[in-house]
Amino acid sequence: MNEQLLQIQLDKLAIMELPALYMRSLDRLDRDLMRAQFWDDAYMDYGIYAGDADGFADFCMTALGDHDRNHHMIGQNIIEVEGDTAFGEVYFQAYHRVKNEQGELRDMFVCGRYADRYEKRDGIWKFAYRSEIVDWARDDPATDGFIEGSGNFWGERKPLDPIYNRAAMAKPDNS
Repeated sequence: MNEQLLQIQLDKLAIMELPALYMRSLDRLDRDLMRAQFWDDAYMDYGIYAGDADGFADFCMTALGDHDRNHHMIGQNIIEVEGDTAFGEVYFQAYHRVKNEQGELRDMFVCGRYADRYEKRDGIWKFAYRSEIVDWARDDPATDGFIEGSGNFWGERKPLDPIYNRAAMAKPDNS
């Protein structure tokens, strides 16, 4: 494999981590993690928000803050690297547990794609531009009451989510 092709593959791997960390930041309401994925001069255009990285991070934390739960999934990543700039189309599915005006739990699904521009500066890839394209959405009554009290771990926000407790990710010493 020639060095240029190897470098393109390494660049794509680094770029693919950006949307994954971005999704984690949304689900865990981790503003610092989200903000770290964007260059200071990055621009986002989501229709409902257009502006800089700091304002965008604040917007997301506020918008998702009153949700009971969020769960974001990434689908295919199509990335075209052109030197120190790359362009991407990232498919996503976003689940939001919300309450309607009557206080009833609802499951809202939004699915679509992100159109991204990434830039590599001093060897580091980050978002320079991100927009969201919604392909479909739905809003249904919540139906997962059957799992309440099951003993399953429920996702939490930072710092309570199990992903932030690395000490717990070891086999217990039962000696």
